[in-house]
Amino acid sequence: MNFALQNTLELVLIIGLGLLLQKKIAKQDLKGVKTIILSVALPAVIFVALLKIKLESSLLIFPLLALTFNLIMLVSSKYLLGASLPKEQKSKRRTIMMLLPSLAPGLSCFPFIVVYLGDDSLALAALADVGNKIFGLILLYMLAMHWYHRRALKDAKASTSSKLKSLAMSLLKEPINMVIIVGLVLLALGLNMGSLPVFLQGTIEKLKILMTPLVLLFIGMAVRIKSGEFGVILSLLARRAGITFLLSAIFVLIFPALTPALILLLVVFPQSSCSFWPFAHMSAVSALEEGDEQKSPTFDINFAVNILACSLPFSTILIIGIFSFSELFVNPYVLLAASGTMIGLSFIPAIFAKLKSTKESEIESATFGEYVGLNTSPQPSEDS
Repeated sequence: MNFALQNTLELVLIIGLGLLLQKKIAKQDLKGVKTIILSVALPAVIFVALLKIKLESSLLIFPLLALTFNLIMLVSSKYLLGASLPKEQKSKRRTIMMLLPSLAPGLSCFPFIVVYLGDDSLALAALADVGNKIFGLILLYMLAMHWYHRRALKDAKASTSSKLKSLAMSLLKEPINMVIIVGLVLLALGLNMGSLPVFLQGTIEKLKILMTPLVLLFIGMAVRIKSGEFGVILSLLARRAGITFLLSAIFVLIFPALTPALILLLVVFPQSSCSFWPFAHMSAVSALEEGDEQKSPTFDINFAVNILACSLPFSTILIIGIFSFSELFVNPYVLLAASGTMIGLSFIPAIFAKLKSTKESEIESATFGEYVGLNTSPQPSEDS
């Protein structure tokens, strides 16, 4: 069996096992699984990723391109992707802005790059992921805390200084933040994973292995997709893919001398699934808000889990399709056609919903008119 397809089936199977465990795992038990992910597995992954960062000045273009893509998608998620939701659903709109610009190439893209394009392209993709890591780990965290901080100060009775002090202490106590600080300090001192004692390296690597299966099991156990949400999420992912195809096509048109392998890398890397890191940031904000039941949450955590659950299979199928027809997808005009198709398809659920709503309104109006007509019809007089 093809290695890439085998890897995809393995990931989907783990999510399926999580779905089977839904009836055996209570919702309150999921908090324990999430705590292990956010406090142990994810910090280990972040620590290893930070200490493996090595940049050469000639290759800085790749992380810069990835970071530029993330920022463009962040703007798009506010004005284009979030247009599918009503303005009053602010928590879902913020959730979209956190998740859809992020990328998780390690789960959904790297296994296929190594099979179809080889180790050299994988090295470039890993380098590009540095920019994506900066965006996901730092910029999105700052954005999440900005939203929380703005809403907390607006509604809090305590003074601004005391609120800021409390917020700063809570941030420092977060395992992810502690790991980022330690990792950046070690990098500044010129140290990496090889500089640590062997037993510590082995411990961190073993904890890192927990990340992928735990995240996939958690997604399977936690996902609760409402009938009305599936169409919305699918349309969001299709529109995200369409915008991504458009950005890739523009870049290929600007630089026509790129090799086919590099073009395919520029096409598939941005099509990676949504990252788990923004979910970690949103969960941290949700934990800070647990004691405050008077205001609506900053993020919709259940909606975020559902997006993650749909994003992984959507992206993997799309990436396999791109590599399966690689001769077509190196053509920028095919990319433009794919962009228009995906964006057009993304509006179909909204059109159907609007038509359904209009039809229901017409039926209600007609029924009401008949009811009024029946009740206002002239009654026969007693003389007759």
